Amino acid sequence: MKEFLRTTRRVFLSGASLGLGSVALSQLLPQQASSLTNPQFSPRAKRVIYLFQSGGPSQLDLFDYKPILNKRNGEELPDSIRRGQRLTSMSAHQASLPLAGSAFQFKQEGQSGNWVSQLLPHTASIVDDLCFIKSMYTEAINHDPAITFFQTGSQIAGRPSLGAWLSYGLGSLNADLPTFCVLVSKDKGGQPLYSRLWGSGFLPSRHQGIQFRSGKNPVLYLTNPDGISQECRRIMLDRLQELHQLEFDRESDPEIQTRIAQYEMAYRMQTSVPEVTSIEDEPDHVFDMYGPDSRNFGSFASNCLLARRLAERDVRFIQLYHQGWDQHGNLPGSISRQCKETDQPAAALVQDLKQRGMLDDTLVIWGGEFGRTNYCQGKLTKTNYGRDHHPRCFTVWMAGAGIKPGYCHGKTDDFGYNIAEDPVHVHDLNATLLHLLGIDHERLTFKYQGRHFRLTDVHGRLIKPILS
Repeated sequence: MKEFLRTTRRVFLSGASLGLGSVALSQLLPQQASSLTNPQFSPRAKRVIYLFQSGGPSQLDLFDYKPILNKRNGEELPDSIRRGQRLTSMSAHQASLPLAGSAFQFKQEGQSGNWVSQLLPHTASIVDDLCFIKSMYTEAINHDPAITFFQTGSQIAGRPSLGAWLSYGLGSLNADLPTFCVLVSKDKGGQPLYSRLWGSGFLPSRHQGIQFRSGKNPVLYLTNPDGISQECRRIMLDRLQELHQLEFDRESDPEIQTRIAQYEMAYRMQTSVPEVTSIEDEPDHVFDMYGPDSRNFGSFASNCLLARRLAERDVRFIQLYHQGWDQHGNLPGSISRQCKETDQPAAALVQDLKQRGMLDDTLVIWGGEFGRTNYCQGKLTKTNYGRDHHPRCFTVWMAGAGIKPGYCHGKTDDFGYNIAEDPVHVHDLNATLLHLLGIDHERLTFKYQGRHFRLTDVHGRLIKPILS
């Protein structure tokens, strides 16, 4: 009798705990599902394509025209401009900080009259579709924390990435492809990129980004091993799901359900990924639009074309990374090569989306983690110079859904060193991005270790003047 009571008590307590866990889970999941699938107000954008230029492009050689730097080329950076602000260890001990004018010509382009460097003729052709923010700033002065800050809202690694937050907050528009896809230009040196930049942090792992690579297997571990048929794989997944379900019934761990969902997504991707990555099916005039590199799978041009194909299939967030913008020395030659690789395909992407009627609900963003200094790092010569990291002010551009075209927001001082009007913080940019997708950035939160976290941390405001 005593053994019976012990057994009964054990069964009761076990069942009760599972029941309470199930009730708690059932209360949690519908709330998450509601936020996952329903924007908090009417969105302007359905999807985002983020063209991240890793390394810190020089705004002074691309968009922020400062003729005084050419006029006073070689003169010392005035103390009244620097104001004692910190420098990196790479130039802090230079005996001199000589101003460096740009080696490139600028022109006012389009009806908007925005200044664009000769390095970007294709970008110049779409300037009236773009909104420039010339007053971006960040606290981070080195690459890894700066990139991490843009992608996760924190300089410290471990937080969920922007795409993961969108996956968690809005869910998927396509059941056969990941909500968050990542494309990294192949064969590029420069600052390293880590998978945590597209990780899910403390969010459920199903929200992490999936990297597409060059080569015959764009997504790792997707193809069946030799000797395993599709029917065999289906049977294996069915049995595996049964085992996972038994484990979930015992443990009530939502990550077990995530594993089930990921296995099923991988199964569907065996068909959807080959179809979406078959860019050779595109007509010749499309390849001509994106440039000669567009047939080279894994290049930035090819990735821009693939991004459009993913957007057509309603992938929610598409992140492109292009390395090589860290030009501490030999800037004129290096930045020319970077622009040759990126100018035409980035402009083509905007044009392509526009002619297909997709720019109205697709947000395109171009920018890096910080800008470059107005003074030369290292030796300044008549034909060569370099620029150090500069977090105080830099330029990004946006186009598409809900963004005011042909508009320039913010202004830097005559020396391009400090912000003169309308500063825009990293959190402000991310808050505005979320707003365009129908999300109040203060309400998209996740409780972790006793605290409610969000992408914009504890501040961030809408950049209302750039909204159309």
